Amino acid sequence: MNKRITIPAEEYLERIQKASSLVADAGLDVLISNCNEADYSFVRYFTNYWPLFETAGVAIAPNGKAALMVGPESSKYAADRSVLKNIFTLLEYRESADPAYPEAKLETYKDVMNFLGVKGRKLRIGIAGYLVTNPIQIEGLKRCFPDAEIVRNEEIVRSLRVIKSENELACIRHGFEIVEKATQAVLEELRPGMTELQMVGVAQKCIYQNGAEYEGLPMYVFSEKSTSHAISRSTYREINKGDLVQLNLSAKVEGYSPSIGIPVSMGPLTGKKRELVEFGLSMHNWTIENVKAGVPASQVAQDYYQKVVDSGMKEYFVYGPCHGTGMIEVEAPWMETTSEYMLEKNMTFQVDTYFSAEKYGCRWETGICVKENGCALMSNPLGKIYELPF
Repeated sequence: MNKRITIPAEEYLERIQKASSLVADAGLDVLISNCNEADYSFVRYFTNYWPLFETAGVAIAPNGKAALMVGPESSKYAADRSVLKNIFTLLEYRESADPAYPEAKLETYKDVMNFLGVKGRKLRIGIAGYLVTNPIQIEGLKRCFPDAEIVRNEEIVRSLRVIKSENELACIRHGFEIVEKATQAVLEELRPGMTELQMVGVAQKCIYQNGAEYEGLPMYVFSEKSTSHAISRSTYREINKGDLVQLNLSAKVEGYSPSIGIPVSMGPLTGKKRELVEFGLSMHNWTIENVKAGVPASQVAQDYYQKVVDSGMKEYFVYGPCHGTGMIEVEAPWMETTSEYMLEKNMTFQVDTYFSAEKYGCRWETGICVKENGCALMSNPLGKIYELPF
């Protein structure tokens, strides 16, 4: 059996120590980084723990101590999976059905702070994963520390995640290898009369057979009008001759979640459809050619948008040209016209080139790693326009 590609336990613990220094630099008494099942990254990045049904949080103090916080049903699961073994069970991290667990002996944020050595009433508490932090968690903090100042601070976690280690890059590359196999499997099975969901099933079987722990995102197999959805879910719709089909397949390795997107035509690709697909591919390749370390992210995005406008394709523009990728398929930072950061070596992005017309759309997507003199593709190059013989 081949050795499984993974993140070593010591790397998770090193991340905690780096974060604790940043917590001190930010003038915080503690950082609480929260997650849910859908976006687990703000906790898994430090612990390798991914909650199910319930939520989770990591509390990190400036002194280097940290604790994992989980819901009432997850303590044994967390102990089995988490690299961080300081685990507290809080009602605030329960599932959305809102059980009371009247017989359970649970802990509080005060217990966590005492363990961390965080003292005082007027604490300054930073919250990362703010958009997935729920009101019950905020209320619990305020109840335990009514005089505390609670501030949003994603930047500590994001600043650590933006540059990938060699172990992280290995996980992402392995994910792409699996996705390429799944894409080929779907292309071999795809034919008129099959449903979108049947094709997703083909992809799922392949990724698990080849070592993925899960889908990297809810896999996309859309046909015809559904391809005009920037995000959507596959359905029982039967794929027909002449349809434009969008594949966006993914595979999760140690939480890292790359995806590959290609449009496929169920027969000859002609007219406006062909024009949009070919234009999307040209913009995809343009992006890859223009990303390199030392370039402002905003400049790439501005030049991309201007090229779309100059080509007369503005009406089909949705977003572009890239978004960050790593522990989840879409993570900060996005590459936008308003971005205020420079591209740096070993930042990773999905080159996500998507255009949408009224009744169809297309996406060309794969991953890149920023290098000093350009960028490195993390999969084989895209570029073939698939016209299946139906």
